[in-house]
Amino acid sequence: MKHIIIFDTTLRDGEQSPGMSMTKEEKLLVAELLDTMGVDVIEAGFAMASEGDFHAVKAIAEVAKNAVICSLSRAKYADIERAGEAVKPAKRGRIHTFISTSDIHLKYQFRLEKPAVIEIIKDTVAYARRFTDDVEWSAMDATRSDLGFLCQAVEAAIGAGATTINLPDTVGYATPDDVAHMFRHVMGNVPNADKAVFSFHGQNDLGLATANTLAALQAGAGQAEVTINGIGERAGNTSLEEVVMTLKTRKDRYGMECGVKSEYIMRASRLIQSVTGQSVQVNKAIVGANAFAHESGIHQDGMLKHSGTYEIMTPESIGLTRSNLVMGKHSGRHAFKNKLEELNITLGDNAFEDAFNRFKALADKKKDVFDEDILSLVDGEDDSHALTLLSLAVQCGTGAVQQAEVVLHQDGQELRTTQQGNGPVDAIFKSIKMLVPSAESAHLKIYQVHAVTAGTDAQAEVTVRLEMGETIINGHGADVDTLVASAKAYLDALNKVDRLRARKDNLLEPVS
Repeated sequence: MKHIIIFDTTLRDGEQSPGMSMTKEEKLLVAELLDTMGVDVIEAGFAMASEGDFHAVKAIAEVAKNAVICSLSRAKYADIERAGEAVKPAKRGRIHTFISTSDIHLKYQFRLEKPAVIEIIKDTVAYARRFTDDVEWSAMDATRSDLGFLCQAVEAAIGAGATTINLPDTVGYATPDDVAHMFRHVMGNVPNADKAVFSFHGQNDLGLATANTLAALQAGAGQAEVTINGIGERAGNTSLEEVVMTLKTRKDRYGMECGVKSEYIMRASRLIQSVTGQSVQVNKAIVGANAFAHESGIHQDGMLKHSGTYEIMTPESIGLTRSNLVMGKHSGRHAFKNKLEELNITLGDNAFEDAFNRFKALADKKKDVFDEDILSLVDGEDDSHALTLLSLAVQCGTGAVQQAEVVLHQDGQELRTTQQGNGPVDAIFKSIKMLVPSAESAHLKIYQVHAVTAGTDAQAEVTVRLEMGETIINGHGADVDTLVASAKAYLDALNKVDRLRARKDNLLEPVS
């Protein structure tokens, strides 16, 4: 098996995309996880870009246990010095310097002639070697460069001491055939090519970043430059999770391996989503919410018989605990019966057929059918023990203490408390949590307010979604007072939790 070096640039190129900036503390969290999961090289930032970036790179260099810590640098002495200082505390530090080699960049952006570029490469790579013996050089816009000149530039960089040569698809223009041809040509025509590791960095402007990266590896590259969730400039970069899982799942095709522990992939994906506030699309390969979800009746039937019928990798391999059979209008009898068994519901043949028919009728009207919906189909709504809102008094406004007094009714008893919060809704939910023990383990996933009618006197409709272990609970409430509607929605969700618990005691397990 050929070993592939995984070079993660989430903290550099990933952070350069709009809305993805991270604080020093957030960068340290991400770097620690990348180090733990076995990433070979962490490009921690662009030390010359700002004081904050410099200190973040340096802090990561100080704490990294295993990975090489790298800083990007333009082909300028001041940049190289700053990068060298930032990575100096690392057990293994790398300087990554670059300059363009394409005609369009040299003419319009750098305004340089090719002989001058060759001299700059020699000077700056040699200067970077004063600070570390691990120097990576990149030919920016390599895939649009003249191959003859690209070979001259690569030969000069290796001759000056570069140990890694990156030939990036900077603007996401290339196809897999283009990339493979470029690597084979350069590696076959540069006399000292065997003295460096070749690398590929792919942008995803045409949606080909992962395919291009795999083509580069097949053509002889030994390093893949990637980001968690594929974040990065414009349309993003090659996704770490896609490359790692392709190499793992298709060893028969590629004959390659890497040192990344794939079981950390989902944790890393969620961490990046958390620190950037940017969610991945639900159908994102490997880490999207639907990546291990099945609604089609045919697929669900196959999954229940053998997961290999429709899944080419296991959810456990990326850090999840199980696949998700989504109940909806495409679900069949087999999946519905399996869901009833999960909820500890046993029905006779006639009762099952009746419940299944009602389920299909509901699924035609409702996009997602949740466990509480199925319980209602089978049991009917039992509100005899339900929590109800008796009264709500809220104090809020400029300069005021944000607090809520909530009075609930359940089983003939009045429950009352007053709690402060970060705003009126937070105060209301904290008050309800104080009164309802089952709410303590509820994690609020969604809080949405909709106006049912137009105007300032519109009735508000509030939706609350709670996560209880692996179970999702939806609650709804409506009122002309938005805060009252919020309390009703939260209580509606908690009432459904109680019905679920009565039916299935072991349903509420910790989320992995």
